[in-house]
Amino acid sequence: MSQPRGAVPGALRLLYHHLASRAADLAQTAPSESEMLARQQLERIKRSFVYGYQAALLGFNDEKLARKLNEVDRDLRGFAFEGAAATLTALDLLMVWRPNRLPRFLNGVGAEHIYAGYIGVGWILARLPAHTERRVAWLDPLLRWLAIDGYGFHEGYFHPYRTVTQQLVPDQLAGYACRAFDQGLGRSLWFLAGANVLHIPGMIGKFDPLRRADLWSGVGLACTYAGGVDQAAIRVLLERAGPYQADMALGSALAAKARQRAGCSTDYTDLACTILYGLSARNAARITDDALADLPFDAPEPAYEIWRQRIQQSVTAARFSDAVDSD
Repeated sequence: MSQPRGAVPGALRLLYHHLASRAADLAQTAPSESEMLARQQLERIKRSFVYGYQAALLGFNDEKLARKLNEVDRDLRGFAFEGAAATLTALDLLMVWRPNRLPRFLNGVGAEHIYAGYIGVGWILARLPAHTERRVAWLDPLLRWLAIDGYGFHEGYFHPYRTVTQQLVPDQLAGYACRAFDQGLGRSLWFLAGANVLHIPGMIGKFDPLRRADLWSGVGLACTYAGGVDQAAIRVLLERAGPYQADMALGSALAAKARQRAGCSTDYTDLACTILYGLSARNAARITDDALADLPFDAPEPAYEIWRQRIQQSVTAARFSDAVDSD
């Protein structure tokens, strides 16, 4: 899809060129056949994201925008909604006389893609001055941390030297926001490594051990949601996660839930979730729903983290039960 006519907001124009340059960087080395297939999938994802944010620039009403985004292949549709949400966030900030595009869209025809939408918000947060957490205060009290996750992905993908090599976290983040940032940073490693499951463990192994669990959960989410590898590669990655297998399973379950809510689950989603979580994508998504029961929003820890812990505990319990049954 070509760029839309007319003025493109500076933040989005810069984002477009950054996406193109990152694709060029990944293409500099000669890949194997399996790496080529993975890179093709990642390229399809990038194009879907770009399609979504460009579509949102064309001034469609919400219903027409949703129809355009739903024309994207089902396995890539969430990335198109993510791109559109990034654009709508930027437009709300740049054109304050016509606000509320994003909330109207995500509370209406785009509601099924709220997970991807909030991550798209994070792409724009990364291009704004400080006060990041204050800027997401209006989002859903449970899922708002996905915007910080999106921020982490953006910084890992576009600034790997700063965030992966130097392992820096933005100064404006504190407390749990640093963990949400790492969850998105972990997702970015899937893309930075070109979905090469032999490279990712070494990348995470260089981080402080206190950060590795969140990074691995991000990898598990990206492996299940973005994909691009075969069953053997997923199993290798799970084995190399070692003590962080339950964290990968957590990310996989969240990916299954995001796809189930959006109505874009695939056979690959089911395969990855079965390997990483030990349950079908449908059952893993159901467990994430069950974990929402009586979730406290006034506890010292964010409700989002309590939710994540419950999901992770469920896989640990399930694996222990399987081990007992097999004895």
